[in-house]
Amino acid sequence: MDYTHLGRSGLTVSRLCLGTMNFGPQTPEDESHAIMDAAHEHGINFFDTANRYGGELGAGATESILGRWFATGGGRRERTVLATKLYGAMSDWPNDGKLSALNIRRALDASLQRLQTDYVDLYQFHHVDRETPWDEIWQAMEVAVAQGKVLYAGSSNFAGWHIATAQEHARQRSYTGLVSEQSIYNLLTRDIELEVIPAAQANGLGLIPWSPLQGGLLGGVVRKEREGKRRLEGRAKESLEQHRDAIEAYEDFAADLGHEPGDVALAWLLHQPAVTAPIIGPRTRDQLDAGVRALGVTLDDAALSRLDDLFPGRKTAPEDYAW
Repeated sequence: MDYTHLGRSGLTVSRLCLGTMNFGPQTPEDESHAIMDAAHEHGINFFDTANRYGGELGAGATESILGRWFATGGGRRERTVLATKLYGAMSDWPNDGKLSALNIRRALDASLQRLQTDYVDLYQFHHVDRETPWDEIWQAMEVAVAQGKVLYAGSSNFAGWHIATAQEHARQRSYTGLVSEQSIYNLLTRDIELEVIPAAQANGLGLIPWSPLQGGLLGGVVRKEREGKRRLEGRAKESLEQHRDAIEAYEDFAADLGHEPGDVALAWLLHQPAVTAPIIGPRTRDQLDAGVRALGVTLDDAALSRLDDLFPGRKTAPEDYAW
């Protein structure tokens, strides 16, 4: 396993982050525990979850699964850089969502109880809160840090100017502010190259891409469709038809390289200078092992150029659309 620092922080994390959203609704608890053990065996020390995860089992169920895994001991918590998130409402009662100082306090304590730990390494804002001032947010986070309940703060699904604004308010308070941003980023969805990535780099944030395979579209979907192993519906099917020519050419190119399409998609992210660790969200042990394979894929300049031809990226704004 390769490791790097999370943004400008001194925190060392694996180049792959284990996403846990499937734990509970898609993957039974015993299998989820086995996948987390296997992740440690692979050297993955960076786990991501959120207080809302749980699907039909209810919000908080996934954190509880992690908590029971930590409670089995064996150094599991000590060996894990634990990231969770808050923002979405946990009930229909007022002040039970978003980023008010009250919800930060309550949501953090509830997550810690479910996770059966006394601190979170990385506490992330799952979405920007346009109604709460940054001075309030940062004051609440400073209290959490002083209490030893949080070590670092991160954002998720922020625009570039949200990152810049958050960091400016943090600097005014002599506070560290954000050390990471979690955004959708993959070969098919590259909009954050316009402003989010430049803002993250300018402010020392590590990028944690989610949906690195674009919901499976970059994981060999055309081949699986032909083999009868997968059938897409709804928005995923529409997206495939929209990009079918490029995706077919991409799968052929991956075969020419001698790699699985999903491995190439993850490797491409690992070759992007802003990326700290793509999130892989396996439902099974086999999917975890497949994600780790990407660490062994090296893409030369010609391969990277071909991928840009197949899936054109964005220039940094404003040059993308102006002079």
